[in-house]
Amino acid sequence: MQRLVDEVFEASAAGGTVAKLDLVMRAEIDDMAADLQEVIDLLPGGRYDRHRLCDQMNSIITAHGWGYLYGTVE
Repeated sequence: MQRLVDEVFEASAAGGTVAKLDLVMRAEIDDMAADLQEVIDLLPGGRYDRHRLCDQMNSIITAHGWGYLYGTVE
């Protein structure tokens, strides 16, 4: 997940924000595990700055009990 966050923000040209669609496409390109793609799918639509995106992802990961397996993002 951390690599996904790093990649989308390196490629972002929209003032440091990314759209959920960008995350969905990057997750498919990276052929992420189904659990991790579910995290992306559960994000509300819209644009995210890095801090907000990490907060949302970490909330989803923690709620599903995947924190020990996948870790969190920053």
